[in-house]
Amino acid sequence: MSLSENQKISYVLFIVFLLIYLMTFLTNFLILLLVLTCAHLHTPMYFFLGNLAFLDMSYSSVTAPRMLFDLSTQHWSMSFPDCIAQIFFVIYFGSSEVFLLSSMSYDRYVAICHPLHYSQVMSWGTCTQIVSLVWSSGLLAPIICTLLLKRLTFCGPNFIHNFFCDLPHLLKISCTDTSINVLVVVIVGVLLGTVAFVATFYPYVRIFSAVLKIRTVDGKRKAFSTCTSHLTVVFIFYASVTFIYYVPNTSNLLTLNQVVTVIYTLITPLLNPLIYSLRNKDLKAALRRTLHVDRKIPVNVRGNKAQSLFRRIQFRRLHLSFP
Repeated sequence: MSLSENQKISYVLFIVFLLIYLMTFLTNFLILLLVLTCAHLHTPMYFFLGNLAFLDMSYSSVTAPRMLFDLSTQHWSMSFPDCIAQIFFVIYFGSSEVFLLSSMSYDRYVAICHPLHYSQVMSWGTCTQIVSLVWSSGLLAPIICTLLLKRLTFCGPNFIHNFFCDLPHLLKISCTDTSINVLVVVIVGVLLGTVAFVATFYPYVRIFSAVLKIRTVDGKRKAFSTCTSHLTVVFIFYASVTFIYYVPNTSNLLTLNQVVTVIYTLITPLLNPLIYSLRNKDLKAALRRTLHVDRKIPVNVRGNKAQSLFRRIQFRRLHLSFP
């Protein structure tokens, strides 16, 4: 279904969503680039943050380009195989982000509750194994859900009340009995959701109990400041998912559901890098060093080769300054 039947409003929405998508892609790409190129960001926390940025880029790219195409052409039509492919990647990137957020919670737990053993527990081998498990575990839900979609038939009207193919809306317009699909989706969602939810919030129970034992106010503030960015991202993500998939879509909530879906698919991937970058001194310092190239030659240059090169440059500048 079209977001608006008015063509002028559709063009306005196209410009707005295009700017949002470009900002989402560029901000997440910038964080990913900083994590890859800056040596002092090669730590487990920023390793997970780089994966989150890549996930947000991928997730928004599943729905936004197609929506922009439909807004510009007023086409608003999709084949069944394309619809299944879109559902697969929406569930895959969403599931992977859930598991990645739980991994980031565990990283913060080890950093705050076991700081002396952090480098040993969160080694590069462990981080690589965790991220590999995150990306592979995210495949379970979309494979099961999309394989069961092949048993469905559609006899019309095939109108999905959303701007992209989403699993709940697709099941509603099927002519086939979807009780098996709904049962499997609920079982998979409850099992994976419960595991991810407990793995995300249980470490913070341990973190809060450890932080409350700190006597100084400054120590508590520093400990909580390392978790606020991640907690903000987690709450925004879970609030959007809960509203979209667990609140029934009545006629009164249909428009609100579309608004929340836009926030979930476009705004949230944009907010994640902004939340982390605005509250993170290391990222802001890395960005300043990347954008501002220091052209001054240091005075205390070490090494014979460096000193001779420095003298030659100074002599050449002095020689070129006079005719």
